[in-house]
Amino acid sequence: MLVRDAMTTVVLTIGPTHTLRQAAALMSARRVGAAVVHDPDAGGIGILTERDVLNSVGRGQDPDTELAHAHTTTDVVFAAPAWTLEEAARAMAHGGFRHLIVLDDDEPAGIVSVRDIIRCWVPARQQVPA
Repeated sequence: MLVRDAMTTVVLTIGPTHTLRQAAALMSARRVGAAVVHDPDAGGIGILTERDVLNSVGRGQDPDTELAHAHTTTDVVFAAPAWTLEEAARAMAHGGFRHLIVLDDDEPAGIVSVRDIIRCWVPARQQVPA
């Protein structure tokens, strides 16, 4: 199975000046665990995850004043839609993260998460006779 078969095509894109509270509210409303951060001044895209928000709040930072750009991962590993789920899982395990932005023609086409991969693998494994 390929990344294109598992990825979520609902890509929440925010700007670097969104507050963490705004980002969290948008992620919650769309029921996603990550947002693509588009920063034209920094020359690219990054990712802000629910863990980034949690870590900030856990350090006592104010989610109403903390901006997304300060918590965005910019050293991003991108996946291609044609990657296998094994390739995506390997990249996540190697990098220690749970989300990959999927690029198609250099544009975000989706996000694939560990949860997406598990959803694809578990039903197939349940059908195998014991």
